[in-house]
Amino acid sequence: MRGLICLLVYLSTAFMFLVYFAPVVAVLTRLFSVHYSRKTTSFLFALWLALWPFLFEKINGTKVVFSGDLVPPKERVLIIANHRTEVDWMYLWDLALRKGCLGYIKYILKSSLMKLPVFGWGFHILEFISVERNWEVDEPVMHQMVSTFKDPQDPLWLALFPEGTDFSEQKCQRSQKFANEVGLPVLKNVLLPKTRGFCLCLEVLRGSLDAVYDVSIAYKHQLPTFLDNVFGTDPSEVHIHVRRIPAKEMPASDSEAASWLMDRFQLKDRLLSDFKAHGHFPDEGIEQELSTLRCLNSKNRASPQRQPPYSEVPR
Repeated sequence: MRGLICLLVYLSTAFMFLVYFAPVVAVLTRLFSVHYSRKTTSFLFALWLALWPFLFEKINGTKVVFSGDLVPPKERVLIIANHRTEVDWMYLWDLALRKGCLGYIKYILKSSLMKLPVFGWGFHILEFISVERNWEVDEPVMHQMVSTFKDPQDPLWLALFPEGTDFSEQKCQRSQKFANEVGLPVLKNVLLPKTRGFCLCLEVLRGSLDAVYDVSIAYKHQLPTFLDNVFGTDPSEVHIHVRRIPAKEMPASDSEAASWLMDRFQLKDRLLSDFKAHGHFPDEGIEQELSTLRCLNSKNRASPQRQPPYSEVPR
């Protein structure tokens, strides 16, 4: 019952937001200013989306544990994350809410999701980027869409899952076989990342980003599905490890950026192996427990906290 109540609240408010409010803001204000259209749409999106972390953490009782680097609020960032299950992208909202950036998050996602009733309409309004997983088709579309986000005055959290799909043992075996054939690292907890989309985003947005966030997501007991969230049963604990890399430290060329991404996923693979062994990431406790007030006021700034030391691969 708890999960069904959450789902009803979420769907009813989503319908009101997508059908009544967002189209008016996105279409009418865009006639006068793209910048203010995005600002207003992001504000409304954040007001509605704050319901979801509230349902996760306060109603379903999911414990979200953050570790790694303490990141400052209100940055323009490119996020790369592993893709353990179909609901990973939802837990980025818990971090974005704490940083006052909930309305600014945008995803690069498969094109079939853009065709969902009502929600697909919302994805278009919120300027999510759809891909066909065919680089010849995707490259011009991605370049055109990402180029519209170059204005440093427009807040942005652009989230990319370089694996291209969620993790499974079968997909992992295929990825390992390919890695052996071409001489790439053999990974156990993540799939080989696809580098071209990441390199394109980095090149187009270079000069307008504050940082790149390398996010690793793990689950304490079992991998949740969307239905687990619907019924409020899982996950009991979500662990999110964040590594902040200043934009000025990112590689300049595509080949160097591709190698950097491959190195990051090797580190991510070892980090997840360590999580399996110990049940936690290093440097836990960098974020406070979510308050109900923050859910009601999604624009609150994060309170200052101690910056913990970071150890990429714990000994």
